[in-house]
Amino acid sequence: MRKRRIFVLLGAAVLFPAVLLAQEVTTGVQNEKSNLKEDYSAYQMEGVVVTSSKLPKSKGNVTQKVDIIDSRQLEERIYENKNVAEALSYEPDVFVNVLSRNDANWGSFGGLGPKYSTFMLNGLPIDSFVDTMNLSPWALDRVEIQRGPASVLYPNYLTQDFAGNESPLAGTTNLILKEKVDRMMTKVWNDYGSYNTITEQVYHQNKVGNFHYYLGGSYENSDYTNYGTNPSWLNMTKNPEYEKAKMYFRSTYFIDGSDAHKLSTFINHVIHDGDAGRPNREFDHNYTIANVDYYNEFSSVLTGQIKAGYRNYDRSWQEDNYPDLRLKEWDGVKQEIIPLDVSFSVKHFEKSLLTFGTDYQHATYETWANPGIKTIQNDARANQTGLYVQEELGLGKWLFRGGARYTFSDQSYDLIGGNIPVVDGESWEKPTWNAGVRYNFTQDVSAYGNVGSSFLVPGIKSIAGTLNASDLGVPGKNGQLPNPGLSPETGIGSDIGLDYQVFKDLKVGVRGFYNKIDDAIVTNRVSLDPSQSQDVNAGKATSYGIEVEAKYSIIQNLYGFVNYTYTNSNLENPIDPDQNDVEIPFVPEHMGNIGLMLDIPDNFTAALYLKVSGSIYDSNSRSGRLSFDPHEVLNASFKKVVLKNECYVVNLHLNLYNITNRKFEMPWQFQDPGFAAAGGVGITF
Repeated sequence: MRKRRIFVLLGAAVLFPAVLLAQEVTTGVQNEKSNLKEDYSAYQMEGVVVTSSKLPKSKGNVTQKVDIIDSRQLEERIYENKNVAEALSYEPDVFVNVLSRNDANWGSFGGLGPKYSTFMLNGLPIDSFVDTMNLSPWALDRVEIQRGPASVLYPNYLTQDFAGNESPLAGTTNLILKEKVDRMMTKVWNDYGSYNTITEQVYHQNKVGNFHYYLGGSYENSDYTNYGTNPSWLNMTKNPEYEKAKMYFRSTYFIDGSDAHKLSTFINHVIHDGDAGRPNREFDHNYTIANVDYYNEFSSVLTGQIKAGYRNYDRSWQEDNYPDLRLKEWDGVKQEIIPLDVSFSVKHFEKSLLTFGTDYQHATYETWANPGIKTIQNDARANQTGLYVQEELGLGKWLFRGGARYTFSDQSYDLIGGNIPVVDGESWEKPTWNAGVRYNFTQDVSAYGNVGSSFLVPGIKSIAGTLNASDLGVPGKNGQLPNPGLSPETGIGSDIGLDYQVFKDLKVGVRGFYNKIDDAIVTNRVSLDPSQSQDVNAGKATSYGIEVEAKYSIIQNLYGFVNYTYTNSNLENPIDPDQNDVEIPFVPEHMGNIGLMLDIPDNFTAALYLKVSGSIYDSNSRSGRLSFDPHEVLNASFKKVVLKNECYVVNLHLNLYNITNRKFEMPWQFQDPGFAAAGGVGITF
């Protein structure tokens, strides 16, 4: 009930100014009546992207492959696990493996597992595993997905939880927030669905002079269902509870009244409570994301940007001694990460751009257990400093790109496994580089290629674990075992591709990729019950593959896409035959997607999505790994405008997930629950 009260207060704060300014609302709706439909910009050959160069550029003037999921598509896609990462699941070369509404995404990118393609929020890194659980699609203007190496302009992320530090070797996904507000608007949706799931969402935007802002939030409550296999270490004795509240606020002040000089802020806070299906398996998670962005075009040549952020991850959960259901202890982990980035861009010649800057991150990591008295198990810090420069040189139909980065990273340990460590810290440094080229044969045909290196140090959790080494196989001790002997990873990522606008309504593309990592750090399942894992250096990791895609405007108001990705992944560890010549965990050999979107402006929209994924493994141990069968998931969404006038628009909407009811198994003894539905009413005024 705590979150419901918070959400009611948030809703009142949003609706109160809307009522006071009802006249302005009416005028705004009248003026925008013909603009409620948003274009499917992702189906156009051109489009403006910022991820590849940190400044807006057309897609034909960057060497990298960048795709856009616009706000309209974000609204149509299905989020059964309430995770923004699910919006990416229909893109080539992306395997999204969200374990449940209460758990993180353990997917893969570029055939290299879940930590080799970072996520960012307006150019500052966020956590690939959990932050996509915490952001609302309504806060986003679009999502830009850069496939291929991005490790010069953007740093590794110093998250210490889950699989540890994250690298943009195979690409990066930039979640772009809205900035400009064209009119005052309020949107309220209420939904009810499977597992007695109640979802309430509210959003409000407005502008006062040069100050543009929006705020919103959502409240979700559900009985949920057993999402474990049988048998499973989850061992649920009742329906797990699920409750989550999200709140966010975004503002942009256009200092000179134009896009050339602006200051933006964003804050997002999430409270996530519930239990894992047993009386003393409760959890209490709190997450905070904050961004401050300053942008200034000093002249027609020079642009500067300063970005600063704050990320807080505060998770705690109960453990029992199953089958003894009595409380054993509370466990927890807390992380704080502060990312900074200062960059300058110099335009020269006609289509050339020089970008240089520096970035920094500071991270703290603490784990604890409380069987009656709270005891700190791990207490450590990490820092990372980077210097980077990149040149994009445009010469006629050619675009050449080259860049370099120097990274220094250090860690210091006060406590490891509850003890003062013999070695109180580690440090690493290394230069990395990348290069790219694009040739535009015509306005409709272009070819591109990119290559780059990466450097990824072990995470504190990988070294220290969340358990003691002596906890191996001990009942009730679920978590990660330490491995203090880990070495850093080094990698090379590359791709080559062709984009072809066959005719006005048909775009096709083909892209091949090759990625290689030395001293790859992978998460190895050590025990099923208790659920325990350990990060290990697995020798060399190699992945290569090809993706093909087509986007087509079939007839007026009917759009479609199809894509397929083949990936071959391999781990080489000649020291350990059990881990030699095996597939990389979480990487399907085959993936494919088909989508159809019907859009009758201001009346009816429908979308149908089919996702097909091949088999995957959960470990790099040949003798201990489990294989998970191929599966397909068919989803659909519908929205019908039932009432519309000068003041408001009312719609009915319905989302159908996993229509064929495929209850496929996933790693860590999780299982997709199968078919689910949710629908409701929304009003925009």
